Amino acid sequence: MSKTEQATAPRRKGSQTRGEIQQAALSLFTERGYDATSMREIAEQIGITKAALYYHFDSKEAIILSLFQDNMRALDDLLDWAAGQALTPELSSEFLGRWIALSGGRGLRVMRFAAANHATLRKVMPLRDGGPLERIGRATQLLLGPDAPLTDRLRVRMALLSVHNAVLAAQGTEATDDDILAIATQAATLLVGDLFPAPRLPVPE
Repeated sequence: MSKTEQATAPRRKGSQTRGEIQQAALSLFTERGYDATSMREIAEQIGITKAALYYHFDSKEAIILSLFQDNMRALDDLLDWAAGQALTPELSSEFLGRWIALSGGRGLRVMRFAAANHATLRKVMPLRDGGPLERIGRATQLLLGPDAPLTDRLRVRMALLSVHNAVLAAQGTEATDDDILAIATQAATLLVGDLFPAPRLPVPE
């Protein structure tokens, strides 16, 4: 984007710019590789200055960390919602559908990036308590109650990991995001079996 175009373009809101930076960075990291992408290229991708980029994120590592933190906050909101409901088979079905749906869109692209960049993620996000597995444990207890048999708990945990596993399985294939979500939903449905109804994905607004 030229300086003239930047001057005449509509002003972005801060939250909009932040989201555009995350999207551009994720696309460039996937296309060119994390190490081969510079902060300057990310800024150029969406037509902002490096100063504007650094206002929101001081490094590539900060961008990646923000993407995962946003995903964790979305899962926390879902867990908080479920914690305030009565445990029923219908709730479990709706919860699992919402969980899978959260993995769509940018969430799925983040998973694709994570699957292909283990070494980078280990540097940016060292192992710590309170990560995805801790949330999977909380979700399993919400869906089954505290005294469920181990086999049932493992089945539900595997269902909650269905999108992650589908992303791993799709590496090196021509699978699209829609293909991955569809097969993940089928896998989750088979896993929960007679525990509660098949996951119901929310209808897009």
